[in-house]
Amino acid sequence: MNRRSPFFFLAPSALVLTFAAALAFAADKPATTPAAKPAAPVVDEFPPQPPIQPRSPAEELKTIQLPAGYRLELVLSEPDIKEPSALAFDGNGRMYVVEMRTYMQDIDGTGEHQPTSRISRHESTQRDGRFDKHTVFLDHLLIPRMVLPLDDRVLVGLTDSNDITVHRDTNGDGVADTKAPFYEGGPRGGNMEHQPSGLMWAMDNWLYTTYNAYRLRWTGGTNALRESTAPNGGQWGLAQDDHGKPWWSNAGGEKGLWHFQTHVLYGAIDVPGQFPADFAEVYPLVGLADVQGGYNRFRKEDKTLNHFTATCGHEIFRGDRLPAEMRGDAFLPEPVGRLIRRAKVEVRDGITYLSNPYPKSEFIRSSDPYFRPINMTTGPDGCLYIVDMYRGIIQEGNWTRPGSYLRKVIQQHSMDKVVGRGRIWRLVHQDFQPGPQPKMLDETPAQWVAHLEHANGWWRDTAQKLLVVRGDKSVVPALTALARNSTNYLARMHALWTLEGLGAADASLLREKFADAHPRVRETAIRVSETLFKAGDKSLQPAVLALAKDPDPSVVLQVIGTAKVLAFTNWQQDAQVILANNKSRGVQEIGKLLLTAQQSVGGAEFTKDEIKILQRGDAIYKELCFACHGFDGKGMPQQGAVAGLTMAPPLSGSRTLIGARDGPILVLLHGLGGPINGKTYEAQMVSMATNDDDWIAAVVSYVRNSFGNRAGMVTKQDVARVRKATAGRADPFTIETLRAALPQTLAPTKEWKATASHNSATVANALDGQADTRWDTKMVQTAGQWFQLELPAEQTLSGLRLDTTKSRNDFPRGYKVELSTDGKTWGKPVATGKGVGAVTSIEFPATPAKFLRITQTETMKGGFWSIHELELLKPGDAALLKTATPKKPGQSFE
Repeated sequence: MNRRSPFFFLAPSALVLTFAAALAFAADKPATTPAAKPAAPVVDEFPPQPPIQPRSPAEELKTIQLPAGYRLELVLSEPDIKEPSALAFDGNGRMYVVEMRTYMQDIDGTGEHQPTSRISRHESTQRDGRFDKHTVFLDHLLIPRMVLPLDDRVLVGLTDSNDITVHRDTNGDGVADTKAPFYEGGPRGGNMEHQPSGLMWAMDNWLYTTYNAYRLRWTGGTNALRESTAPNGGQWGLAQDDHGKPWWSNAGGEKGLWHFQTHVLYGAIDVPGQFPADFAEVYPLVGLADVQGGYNRFRKEDKTLNHFTATCGHEIFRGDRLPAEMRGDAFLPEPVGRLIRRAKVEVRDGITYLSNPYPKSEFIRSSDPYFRPINMTTGPDGCLYIVDMYRGIIQEGNWTRPGSYLRKVIQQHSMDKVVGRGRIWRLVHQDFQPGPQPKMLDETPAQWVAHLEHANGWWRDTAQKLLVVRGDKSVVPALTALARNSTNYLARMHALWTLEGLGAADASLLREKFADAHPRVRETAIRVSETLFKAGDKSLQPAVLALAKDPDPSVVLQVIGTAKVLAFTNWQQDAQVILANNKSRGVQEIGKLLLTAQQSVGGAEFTKDEIKILQRGDAIYKELCFACHGFDGKGMPQQGAVAGLTMAPPLSGSRTLIGARDGPILVLLHGLGGPINGKTYEAQMVSMATNDDDWIAAVVSYVRNSFGNRAGMVTKQDVARVRKATAGRADPFTIETLRAALPQTLAPTKEWKATASHNSATVANALDGQADTRWDTKMVQTAGQWFQLELPAEQTLSGLRLDTTKSRNDFPRGYKVELSTDGKTWGKPVATGKGVGAVTSIEFPATPAKFLRITQTETMKGGFWSIHELELLKPGDAALLKTATPKKPGQSFE
């Protein structure tokens, strides 16, 4: 993070005056006073360095280190592609490349949202692995993010939208000429790094993306089926293993790979010890310290990245043209480290473990600062493909703002000038030849069935996808025979899922497969039975539950997961019995999380409509916010940093959240940077203003009423009002300017006079600054009860807070607030509503008043109305809503 000087809030002219005044003071001192020490010379922490020059692909290749026997081959580079970020192959082996041509073309991201990006298509006409024919499949796009070929149709997703469209080239010229909707998800806002990617057709015939806590299903029409999943926590890129489990990576939370213990349908689950404590430590060759995490994220001795911070675009290698020891391993690009981590994957006792087979080193790493691996995929030739964006800046503009640490390092080396390039590499091995190019789009469904036994997972996946998309049920007998008789357990799994995708899964076949020799096939049969159950056939439920005694812990865990998502009668009790009788560590660790990973949202004090808003906010938080703020709102622990330091500030008990409702709205609209209460957090809050008012209201309402907070709802009208009032602001808030802009507390004095409808003798307790004392009604809350304040002089008021933390159930169930200048004539209520918990915050338009009265409007059985402390609020500094500069330079707003 940016190390700020003590003069951070001083304008340059004020700084000059400060030094000038100090010098003048020293000159007037008596001669006996020791001479002042000369001012230390100003040291430029980021002195300009010679620009780092980009290399040609051949020159770059010389900088890349690989293990013995491996080498990279150049597949594509500029000018044929620019700013590549993802790729996918169709059934004939043609490569579709996502080109983000407007991504960070300068340090401010100027023009980033211009529709000038594209998806290109590349073909090897000689079928020799050399891509010699290049066309622009789709042009003039707003930052494409996802591409997925089906048959001759291609799914595409763009930035700022949850929509997915399907495109087709009908005349064979390599250019799409038709477009139709596949899924209409509506607009999406937020930073472009916080939007979905990795569109993947998984083995279970569902489509998954990062961020979204739902999955989609091809129906053959224009309306995809949608189902909820657990929040996946993935950011950029997505992969599945040979058994169809999606794998996620998370850069913002510095987690690398995570949530890989179960399929995301059943829960986003991690267990202690799933990788060594030092697994996230990385070993780059480049030492530039150009990392958004700042000083905590590089080694002081050589400025190399010390920990995962940009992991993305991973792949589980499933090909057949590299050494067998590679199969099933995870490969994780780290573009800030200019490296690719290989992780060995091992399942023991139902738990998946990762390890780095190259201690104190990496599988691939480069000394070229512009080597930026951001995506990988297994190719149809059985090799591993690497997308290298080859550029200077790899962080989005919200993290390179003026004054940021990262901006200074980038400019120090002129890295912002290296744009418009990109390479795609193929990883090969000296002992293997790449496999043949497929021609599946020209084949028959019967030939596709045969491919389900192929040694390369890409062929199996593509054949299954084609069979399901085309929907030809003539192959059902062949698939059934394959599921029964193939000696390849992976082929048996694919056959079962293909039958499911064709709507031809048969209960009798599944009963057979519940007893299959291979546990992964038994597990698959349980999952396939879920489709029959949803369609109304519940006859398999007893047979599924019987597999709770299976000797394989992963099969047992699948029984619990299926019982959970299908809500089998008494499934929780059944799961507890399983846990009591199965001593497998995997069953114990993961089973308990499957059993308990549920959270209710809202409460009896919220209406049905409010609970729907809170549930939407819950989904947003679990898709995006938790990576930095933690699942429990206490902050995600920052790996490898100062003990106890979290990625972002805790939300539980945050005064910014539970205080003025405009506070968190301002943070989401404009961001929050710099230290907070003396701590500098690595994950600085960026603006979410591109999301609509409903989105912001939902997530703010959720965090204000979760993690032990109870602070009331925020409406879309509140957000619209604040958005309009701050329309001219371009910079993020600091905690000081935010607090100064929000309503300020009026300190009570002995001249304040309080009266009440009940128990007037104790009203002073509500103003004594002692949370342990209180005023209360000494009877149940009843409509008409009131508490009144008279101030010594007229003040402009904008709100109040009623603290009942020590008597949590005594908040007002309904209230109205009235103001008066003389205590006789009262205006219309300036606020009405209901309390929601420990602190009831009430805000209203700034109004002059000498008298304030709050009146109960509801009656409640069994509880007093109490006030432990009452705070009055006056308006904050409205000028700070539009400008980042405080009124008084150097002013502290603590």
